[in-house]
Amino acid sequence: MINNFNTIGIIGYSCYKKILFVCRKLCYWLNKNGYKIIVDNRIINNLSINKINNGNINYIGKQADLAIVIGGDGNMLGAIRDLAYYRIKIIGINCGNLGFLTDINYNSLLKQLSEILSGNYIAEKRLLLEAYYIINGKKKIISNAINEILLQSNNVRSMINISVYIDNKFAFLNYADGLIISTPTGSTAYSLSVGGPIITPLVKAIMLLPLFPHTLSSRPIIINNTSIVKLLFSKNSNDIKISFDNQIDFILNKEKSIYICSSNRYFNLIHPIKYNYFNLLRKKLFWLKNYRNFSKY
Repeated sequence: MINNFNTIGIIGYSCYKKILFVCRKLCYWLNKNGYKIIVDNRIINNLSINKINNGNINYIGKQADLAIVIGGDGNMLGAIRDLAYYRIKIIGINCGNLGFLTDINYNSLLKQLSEILSGNYIAEKRLLLEAYYIINGKKKIISNAINEILLQSNNVRSMINISVYIDNKFAFLNYADGLIISTPTGSTAYSLSVGGPIITPLVKAIMLLPLFPHTLSSRPIIINNTSIVKLLFSKNSNDIKISFDNQIDFILNKEKSIYICSSNRYFNLIHPIKYNYFNLLRKKLFWLKNYRNFSKY
């Protein structure tokens, strides 16, 4: 086998039997084929494999050429946020349910992985969002997101009132249960469930979607990925919660304005050579299954 990747990191987040089984299978197979392996130190003790290198995600990001994330989309989101700081390529083995980000089926993982490691794959650079505020004239980053940033009241019964500026121009007043700011990758996540449009992943855009607004004129808006969104909160807006990919939460108590924009980092996602985004949509969203019966024009 021609090694297009020399060092491979294996990342998992849990002790589920399926994930551990896949990890062991990968370790033996990769070692047999001459690859250097670094296993996530959160699962190494559950693998019962001797003399194997291990480390945290940052160590994998620095040392490995490829990260294989085993699990579901949630596992991928958590890994990508850390790995985006490095140039490492990332691919996922789907041991979960939905699998918009995890392409490899664990039932045929060795065949697909063999092709990928031989250099037959599709590479994508996908954008990240970051949120920050300005304190004493300095930029303070809160966190970043692969799918979306969500703003809502920490009190589920309260609405929020946000003035939205795009590139320092007032755009609209968001009086709603919340506000979703999404990447194209995240257009098939939370924003889709509340009526947002699907945006193909490589479109350079950011979507703003009011969450259950109290005015019929509120609509999603798609802006250039180079734009900066400024959010001003009313004086009586206390305990606003900001969530990143529904995994990291912060309460904004003192900050009365924050900024959201594309990060200057991308994450390097790769897919099997036969990957087709529209096939993925048809499969995951149960779009018309008998389309082959229609003539192709």
